[in-house]
Amino acid sequence: MAPAASLIMEMARRAAEYRAAGRRIIDLTLGEPDFAPPAHVVSAAQQAAARPMGYTPANGIPELRRAARRALERDRALRYSDAEVAVGCGAKQVIFNTFFATLRPGDEVIIPAPYWASYPDMVRLCGAVPVIVPCSAESGFRLSPDALEAAVTDRTRWVVLNAPGNPSGATYSHDTLAGFAEVLRRRPSALILSDEIYAHIRYHAGDYVSIAQVAPDLRERILLVDGVSKAYAMTGWRVGWGFGPAELVRGITAVQTHNCTQTSAVSQIAAVAALQGPQDLLAERRETYRRRRDAGLAILKRSRYLDTAEPDGAFYLFPRLAVGDDIAAADALLEAGCATVPGSAFGAPGHLRLSFATDIATLEEGCRIIVATLDGFSE
Repeated sequence: MAPAASLIMEMARRAAEYRAAGRRIIDLTLGEPDFAPPAHVVSAAQQAAARPMGYTPANGIPELRRAARRALERDRALRYSDAEVAVGCGAKQVIFNTFFATLRPGDEVIIPAPYWASYPDMVRLCGAVPVIVPCSAESGFRLSPDALEAAVTDRTRWVVLNAPGNPSGATYSHDTLAGFAEVLRRRPSALILSDEIYAHIRYHAGDYVSIAQVAPDLRERILLVDGVSKAYAMTGWRVGWGFGPAELVRGITAVQTHNCTQTSAVSQIAAVAALQGPQDLLAERRETYRRRRDAGLAILKRSRYLDTAEPDGAFYLFPRLAVGDDIAAADALLEAGCATVPGSAFGAPGHLRLSFATDIATLEEGCRIIVATLDGFSE
């Protein structure tokens, strides 16, 4: 059976149709940075595009694999060999290729909810079963080791961890990751997919903590996924990668050879420039996101019909509705001039996701529309 289209993309499409019809719509749907890529990245791409360029290896150009490895060592003190890097058309394709290469009918994939909307459908497309584990707002939208223990079975093939999470922004502590590792040591057939695409967008002091750092003994069972889309504002360039055991990487690469062959050569060269160039912009942009987060929170907290937690990372607010249906609320907000995404898209009915990857003035206008509309909608 064909999967349903992404509700995120559907809401973005509807917002675009309204704008094309002449309506003013504040669009807070997509997780897409509004910054331009760094200037040196654009320059590298322009120079590359002017040269003759044929196919590259399915697993990415050697320069990109090397740059990604060195960046991971620089940023997270983790070392991988060249044979342990799988490059794809964004982190999204790397994840799909991974599932396609490893899942069989009857396999289970544990996915904490709220989740990034594509995880369950990717699993279903591969003939496997998504096992959704609800993680409440009261828990900080975080999976617990006890909840993982209750969900994992002999059929569990993958456990998906995404931190900072989309849509919640939740992160995991060292102790919690150690608890996950302890559970999974008793389930040697279960693999771990650690989606770290938002690792550079965090609002608490201290270094990022990956389960690959916390549990080095599980290294042969972990795929760590990252890319340039979020941190470097390169969503449309479509470059991502996964670090994992060489045998798994070979399987991922084999899938890649049969679908799109390779990631765009120009985009790969641009990604090398992003990883090797100045990194100061990451902290600068993180502070910009922090200011936006705080500005949006200040307005949303005025509504008695919204309960909005402060996210640890990423660039989303995920308020809970006190009353009403999230899909109906999102429809009403779109009619009022602000496009959001219902929490149902992320396995969390009763919530809304708002992207604050936009300028503060636009974000504040959208949040004011949300508060005014929901206050009227709920009365």
